[in-house]
Amino acid sequence: MVIGHRGAPGYLPEHTRAAYALAFAMGVDAVEPDVVVSRDGVLVVRHENEISGTTDVADRPEFADRRTTKTIDGERVTGWFAEDLDWAELATLRARERLPELRPASAAHDGEEPILRLRDVLDLAAGAGRGVVVEIKHATFFASIGWDIAELVADELRSSGFDGPLWIESFEASVLDRVRARGIPASYVYLLEASGAPVDDPSTPYAEVMTAAGIDALVGRVDGISVDKAVLLRPHPSVVADAHARGLQVFTWTCRPENRFLERRFRLPGAAAALGDYRSEWGVIRSLGVDAVFVDHPDLGVAFFSPQN
Repeated sequence: MVIGHRGAPGYLPEHTRAAYALAFAMGVDAVEPDVVVSRDGVLVVRHENEISGTTDVADRPEFADRRTTKTIDGERVTGWFAEDLDWAELATLRARERLPELRPASAAHDGEEPILRLRDVLDLAAGAGRGVVVEIKHATFFASIGWDIAELVADELRSSGFDGPLWIESFEASVLDRVRARGIPASYVYLLEASGAPVDDPSTPYAEVMTAAGIDALVGRVDGISVDKAVLLRPHPSVVADAHARGLQVFTWTCRPENRFLERRFRLPGAAAALGDYRSEWGVIRSLGVDAVFVDHPDLGVAFFSPQN
């Protein structure tokens, strides 16, 4: 399965209507919206709750007083945050390319589109007949300021009437438990970093989760895992086989073709933005039998990974 990671951000600013439409047109099986929470409890589609990197909020004088510093999942972050603006205010913002130095063609579309709500993406996917992979961001942080994002997601999915293929994922397994407990029919996928530990369970490092014993503990709790591709590119990875042996699917993120994102051995001469030997890197990933990949360039992903190709 090929998943348009935030739409088609290799070509257009992420999480915009145009980026999702392009991903559908290029043949993805599903798209992945990241969700955070506005001040009035609306589920907003942004990569992070700090929004100055992907919107024009920093240039808007009416929001100058909203700039602040917070601790998000243990890190000090300064900027503008979705939870400090109502949806009516957020709806006035315009999306920007997150990596303009790397993707100037996408940055040329800065300011053209408003940001979206989760409901908007669900409606777009339903209209296109495609699936949605909802990533829940910063559940523990949002709980600390009074928002149960599991309840918000469950309510939105139920009220939207979305009946297409649905996956719900997070780097925090506890929020997946809470959404599942609310009776939302979906496949639940635990996101795993190559290093570190989840903020909701810091005593259990991600590396421990990816052992055979760690995967045993996930059986019956989730339907799959989604691992940083760096894990799969290490010598003799066994996580895919271990998960499959226990009936769990394995997703991986994020397959990007530019030199900057490729493992060093697959980079080609040229700038960070130049395409490297992505086919060789992706070939290693494909050979391991993963069930789904997240891609920034849907056309390249579909051409390489789709079974008919």
